Amino acid sequence: MSDDSAAGAEADLPEGVERRTFGGRERLSTRGAQVYGEPVDAEGWRAWDAGRSKLGAMLELGMDTGLVGDESVLYLGAASGTTVSHVADFAGPTYAVEFAPRPVRDLVGVAEDRTNLFPLLKDARDPESYAHVVESGIDCLVMDVATRGQATVAVRNRQFLADDGRLLMAVKARSEDVTAEPDDVFDDVVAELESAYEILDTARLDRFHADHLGIVARPK
Repeated sequence: MSDDSAAGAEADLPEGVERRTFGGRERLSTRGAQVYGEPVDAEGWRAWDAGRSKLGAMLELGMDTGLVGDESVLYLGAASGTTVSHVADFAGPTYAVEFAPRPVRDLVGVAEDRTNLFPLLKDARDPESYAHVVESGIDCLVMDVATRGQATVAVRNRQFLADDGRLLMAVKARSEDVTAEPDDVFDDVVAELESAYEILDTARLDRFHADHLGIVARPK
């Protein structure tokens, strides 16, 4: 895998995401209610901390996510809402799946300020458990699930994506095998993904997240 295949190749940001100056430094930002203590400027734009967000890191590294704004989104591994709150700021309907009850309580609080954000206390490994809630033909599947079998989860959730949709996935090598070399893990994950997806771009996210690979793909 390339260490940084997308770095330096600046891609267009989706509408609703801007680079703005916070504390003398240009950073990604979205416009919405504060969630995790991030800086907010006088116009209501809040800094998007790429060090706490794999999708933010993918955008910072210039990966071409295909996002334009106002997409329907299924977000797997939403945790307490750090990243999915930014997504909901610029996206359309955003379904946020999280398995652990404690973070979901925080996520429900985040959703109080975002009427397009729908928290779901569900297991991303069992998409049938939320298939009755999530609409079909979703524009974007965002995945940040720290579990063994990350590619399997992505393949199982392929059913929700539109034919021209996008998978935006952050693979955590240590969740697959703490003893294996990350590059070997990433190769195995990509190989499994290729049963259901065409890989469009990959980039190591180590500048922000050690032993993580960002993947952009579309359904086959």
